[in-house]
Amino acid sequence: MSPRLGYAIGFVVCAGLLGFALYLQYFEGQEPCPLCALQRVAFMALAVAFLAGALHGPARAGAMLYGGLQFIIAAVGAAIAARHVWLQHLPKDLVPECGPGLEYILRKYSALRALEKVLAGSGECAEVSWRLLGLSIAEWSLFWLLVLAIYALYLTLAARRRYRSR
Repeated sequence: MSPRLGYAIGFVVCAGLLGFALYLQYFEGQEPCPLCALQRVAFMALAVAFLAGALHGPARAGAMLYGGLQFIIAAVGAAIAARHVWLQHLPKDLVPECGPGLEYILRKYSALRALEKVLAGSGECAEVSWRLLGLSIAEWSLFWLLVLAIYALYLTLAARRRYRSR
């Protein structure tokens, strides 16, 4: 598989997942909580990184840079999703109270303080109102971010082998 095709596949997967998230929001009424919104940002950033790699078609050094960037984005997104999954599995008496919406938090606080508040989670982040094959949206998000992190490493190692043999 060519590096461009590999990056394009990564982009299509991210775009498909984001499209499904929008479907859930606008057709199934699943409003995203603040942690869901951050996971979407991770998928968007990952999509951009994969698209840039597909359009650029980098050689070995560029492939290492793209792969590292894609892995870091996916790992950060996976950490956010893991926090979300953890909140969903807390006993009811330990779930934090519901807080203000993301728009309010972003208006009221500095970026760093807003990120801190969002990552702390709230009661709405602990709610599970939709499942597919027994997994919540946050669990699916964690799964796909881990798969994409591994895929980014695979593409990086494949590019490294490809350009080493030349």
